[in-house]
Amino acid sequence: RREEVAQLAGVGVTWYTWLEQGRDIKVSESVLAAVAATLRLDPHERAHLYTLAGSAQPPKAKNCFVLSPEVETMLRQLEPLPAMVANTRTDILGYNRVFGKLFDLDRIPFEDRNSLLQMCTNPDWRARLVDIEDGLPRSVANFRKAMAAHLTDSSWKGLVRRLQAESPQFAELWERHDVMGLENLTKRIRHPQVGVMSFAYTSMWFGPRSEVRMTTYTPSNEETWDMIRTLAATDLVGAAT
Repeated sequence: RREEVAQLAGVGVTWYTWLEQGRDIKVSESVLAAVAATLRLDPHERAHLYTLAGSAQPPKAKNCFVLSPEVETMLRQLEPLPAMVANTRTDILGYNRVFGKLFDLDRIPFEDRNSLLQMCTNPDWRARLVDIEDGLPRSVANFRKAMAAHLTDSSWKGLVRRLQAESPQFAELWERHDVMGLENLTKRIRHPQVGVMSFAYTSMWFGPRSEVRMTTYTPSNEETWDMIRTLAATDLVGAAT
């Protein structure tokens, strides 16, 4: 509620209302930072706020500070199972060390840690997905279904425009207008050091109306269990979230 946000951010209600309405007012970076902190925006949402306010972008974040310490503990305790937390826009908000190794995720800037974006534009990420020709159409259809609740959200529309511009394959799939809900399926991942692994992945939402979910990758055979333990025990890629 406006009054609560304004009070917690230390600004006037009228001024905050003008900010919401997009009026031509001068907004300092300290005030934007206070509003973002009050609303508990993740770095993707924070960057969008700064863009809407016509301000310089905030310092690029290496981690997401929206995740609670309890969720971060869960991610660590699930190892050697790879696990990550994402929202419906497919932004990766957090992950454990083993998941980071699967996709060399620490090398990717936080603002680009979006699984659909990486599937469409990152050759290394694509090469690791053995069944990408089947998986990408499914992911685009999942994204279109999720976007139905965010049709007026410029951050979603901005991601679609970027994907259309940078990925002819996404542009072609987007024009199909396919929609599909998320399913718990099997995914094969080719890691350059340990080989092809097969996982059953499971998504668990944080609440009945939550758009944030944790996804775990459980090895679907003994060979993959051996590979993931080997990967977890090495320092092939830098540390986690």
